[in-house]
Amino acid sequence: MPQKKILIDLTKLRDLGATRAEAVDPSLLNGGALKTIRELATFRYTCRRCKDAPCINVCPADALEKDETGMVVRSLNLCIRCKSCITVCPFGTLMNDLFEVQTSGYQYFDLTDEDALNQFVTSFPEEVVSYTEEEENEEEHIYRLSDRVLVKEYAWAEEKV
Repeated sequence: MPQKKILIDLTKLRDLGATRAEAVDPSLLNGGALKTIRELATFRYTCRRCKDAPCINVCPADALEKDETGMVVRSLNLCIRCKSCITVCPFGTLMNDLFEVQTSGYQYFDLTDEDALNQFVTSFPEEVVSYTEEEENEEEHIYRLSDRVLVKEYAWAEEKV
């Protein structure tokens, strides 16, 4: 039986504002840490990967760095959530809620667990998170984040000169 896949529309998710649910996928250990799907997708597809990244330069805790692909990654252990990176980002890529520690009444869903995957999907309107048969399709702005997760985002891509 094929593995269920979901499609998360990041623009519509951001438009929802504050939510009480977030997803994680333990198969996506970024920088050795378990990050939320939204944080991974934001840094992978929305971030402009500035040459002299002001977010990295302003971080007083040295919690941001570029990986070997040029993607900005955040060390959860070092980040003090001062939000300097949010303030200095010239493109508004980083959002306050990516760096807030959610506690009471907040749910994290492990997308490698079938029941949790179902609960996550039903936590959102269908136009925001839904099951899909689609595959990655750059023309439709749909990108593969993992075997189970596709994101729809107007991804920034460096111009080829």
